Amino acid sequence: MATEIREIEWKYDAAPGAPLPDLTGLPQVDTQSEPDEQILEATYYDTDALDLARVGITMRRRLGGDDAGWHVKLPEGSGSRAELRLPPDEQIPGEFTTLLTARLRGRPVRPVARITTTRQSSRLRDRGGVALAEVVVDQVVAQTMIGEPAVRVSWNEVEVELADGGGDGGLRLLKAADRRLRRSGLRRSRHASKLEAVLSDRLPATAVEREPTGSSSAGEVLLAYLRGQVEALLSWDPMVRRDLPDSVHQMRVCARRLRSALQTFRGLLRQEETEPLIGELRWLGEVLGRARDDEVLREHLTAGLDSLPAELAVEPVRRRIDGHFAPRQAEARELLLEALGSDRYLALLDSLDRLTTPAALTLAAGRKAAAVLPPLVQRVFRRTRRRMDDAHAAPEGEPQDIALHEARKAAKRARYAVETVAPAVGKEARRTVKALKNVQTTLGDHQDTVIARQAVRQLAFQANSSRENAFTYGLLYGREAERADESREQARKAWKQADNARHTAWMR
Repeated sequence: MATEIREIEWKYDAAPGAPLPDLTGLPQVDTQSEPDEQILEATYYDTDALDLARVGITMRRRLGGDDAGWHVKLPEGSGSRAELRLPPDEQIPGEFTTLLTARLRGRPVRPVARITTTRQSSRLRDRGGVALAEVVVDQVVAQTMIGEPAVRVSWNEVEVELADGGGDGGLRLLKAADRRLRRSGLRRSRHASKLEAVLSDRLPATAVEREPTGSSSAGEVLLAYLRGQVEALLSWDPMVRRDLPDSVHQMRVCARRLRSALQTFRGLLRQEETEPLIGELRWLGEVLGRARDDEVLREHLTAGLDSLPAELAVEPVRRRIDGHFAPRQAEARELLLEALGSDRYLALLDSLDRLTTPAALTLAAGRKAAAVLPPLVQRVFRRTRRRMDDAHAAPEGEPQDIALHEARKAAKRARYAVETVAPAVGKEARRTVKALKNVQTTLGDHQDTVIARQAVRQLAFQANSSRENAFTYGLLYGREAERADESREQARKAWKQADNARHTAWMR
């Protein structure tokens, strides 16, 4: 299994022969070690279309230095990257190609550049001798291995990289180093990586997509939203495979947002493209949901147990909760990874790519967003109003629980619809998003109590059958029932605030 570290570094262009900068005296920095020289040889791998480099991902095999081996770097924003490392075997690690499935989609990977770096490096340490950061000067010689003719380039750069992912005060240290380096004449590098620098003429210029406005066409607004959600889904994919916290939830939200947009704005998209996608996005959401729901429920019940006085948390309740959910979560994770490796999933991703092009739009999408989009959102909002009315009129108990769950799904779809058009509408729509999010949250809290009570009942029956004391389960059930009453009232108040002219006038 790959070793993972978090890399936070800032890069600067430097003149040939630039000395290693002195950064002593910066916040927390007491000493700077004598320079150490290393020769690093790295071969970078990508597809012929540079599918990885286009989104800032690098995969390389490096020889030399104390981290020789295979590396994959995944951007996380603000100069931060997750770096995964494996030993320097001859073959490309299957673990890495699997991790990058959503980007590679079966396309072959081959060498695209070779980079030799002569590195002068030193460590910045505090008074206790703890390493805070590494500062390096790199003399770089690079050659392309893709396209004709081959290009050979060289340059110098300075990097300041935080140790152990940054820690407390890391950003403060980077900013202080940045001020000193700029005063010495250095400028931040235009390229996020060495690979980007050597392939700059082979990579498409980064398109700065214009923020949609009320004068934009409905199609421009919709495509901007869809592209953002597709890219977010692709970015969360490797995090799900690494089982990072909240990653399954976030990827599931992307799938839901995309499906909601296809349903709400059907008339703006060609049905032969969108109708099959709605079903496939539902499938993906369900697979992600199985992996997510048991995780959330287990955490919910454990938190409820932790909130009880110790003398009331009769054993073996915690063991039974863990024993009940652990195998279910393991099975759900196995099924999720199987789905993410399937041809069905790859076909879905290809369809999403086609969805984000102007060819997917209908003629109606060419009209002004301000004229076309608000009535479509209003239709979804009215549906939420009907669902809320149904819930308030439903008999207490299971009928009302079901009705409130339907209202929650409607509120969620309405929120996503408003989020889609918010760039074109402005602050009025953003206020509506906030109000609907509050409705969705309170209804979600209620649904959590419904599912939790079902689980507590089931666990109590199992405990009783095993002649265990079921007292604690009764306490947990009672507390969930109280939370249900509270969340119903909160949802009623939240909807009353959302369903007023202040939040709905712009839809008319």
